[in-house]
Parts: sequence; structure tokens; C-alpha cells
Amino acid sequence: MKKHIANIITAGRAVFSLPLLFLPLASAWFTVLYLFCGLTDMIDGTIARKTGAVSTFGARLDTAADFVFMLVCSVRILPLMYLPVWLWVWIIIAALVKILNTALVFIHRKKLISVHSIFNKAAGFALFFLPLTLPHVPATYSIAAICVLATIAVTEEVYFSAKGREVV
Repeated sequence: MKKHIANIITAGRAVFSLPLLFLPLASAWFTVLYLFCGLTDMIDGTIARKTGAVSTFGARLDTAADFVFMLVCSVRILPLMYLPVWLWVWIIIAALVKILNTALVFIHRKKLISVHSIFNKAAGFALFFLPLTLPHVPATYSIAAICVLATIAVTEEVYFSAKGREVV
């Protein structure tokens, strides 16, 4: 059981992300689940390393859980913000490049590549704190900064994928 705790925590992030689709954004339950999902993302890898449970499966599960959490948050939060067209285009292009890269690598190598780079983590961290910054920083500035990090991260991911590096 001890060796599986990190994967259970990671799977919990994916499962507990789904109710966020239906809860009001300003509700206490949304905030609690949102923070829970973010915190599990921060601790699951550390727990896996400390318990000797690091695995390819765990890394892929982490990527899948991250994807579910970010997709749910994007679906819930982005439509509520007024953003200039150029920023929407940037978000869509970055997302399409990531999806296309993942699909091409899967088709070519028959496996998913999971890149955990500094920029990937920085983009995820910035995206996680986006809802908390909105009352203080205009959404256009916050999301543009996240787009810069995400663009660097996806460029780095394409580079690592081309080199055949699976987990960084």
C-alpha cells in the first residue's frame, strides 16, 4: 500500500477535478477541491520518490491527472474572462502544438512522452495561481505571462520529444 500511495493521490487529483465543472467558482467547495487538486500535484512526486515508488506508470498518471485538472480549470475559468483575440489565438495555438506533439510522438513511438521540465512546472504553477491573482492583476497580463511560460514549455517539450527523451 505504501508504494501505491503516490499513485492514489495522483488519481485522486483527476477524480476530484471533475466536480469542479459543476461547482460555482466562488463557492467554498470549489476552492477546497481546487486547492486539494493543486496540492496533490505538488506532493505526489515527492511521496513517490521518498517511498521508492517512482515509475513510468506514475509519471504518465501524473501527466493525465494534470491534463484533466488543467482542462477542467480552463473550461470553467477562461470563458468567464474577457481576453483580447490575440491572446485566445495564442492559447489555442499553444494547446494545439502540445496536442499535435503528443499525438505525433504516440503515433511514431507508440508511447506517451511525459516532459516534467522546469518551464512545464512553472507554467503549471502560474496557471494554478491564476484564479488567486485575478482580483489583483488584470487577466490579460496574467494569462499573457502564463502563455509565455507555456510557449517555452511546449517548445521544450517538442525538442525533448524529437530527441526521444521520455521523462525530464
